[in-house]
Amino acid sequence: MAAKNALAEIRQDLEAHVGEKVWVKANRGRRKTIIREGILESTYPYHFLVKLCDEKHAVRVISVSYADVLTQTVELSIGKPSEAMVSSN
Repeated sequence: MAAKNALAEIRQDLEAHVGEKVWVKANRGRRKTIIREGILESTYPYHFLVKLCDEKHAVRVISVSYADVLTQTVELSIGKPSEAMVSSN
């Protein structure tokens, strides 16, 4: 039951930031991580959407589950990248 409450808290926190700039750090496996800037598009019961905007790459939308944030497979930073994101890459 605690995990369900944690997921609900993550969702509530993100709902307050819809439309704002976020930084996403995702683990792609085999020591490959990506750090990209995007806009938090919308939240849904089990996932949220981030529109990635990068000059080098095409604009695309990714779907991230709240469980990925809880297990730290995906890290989010609202506004500007956190120091942990920048120093680990």
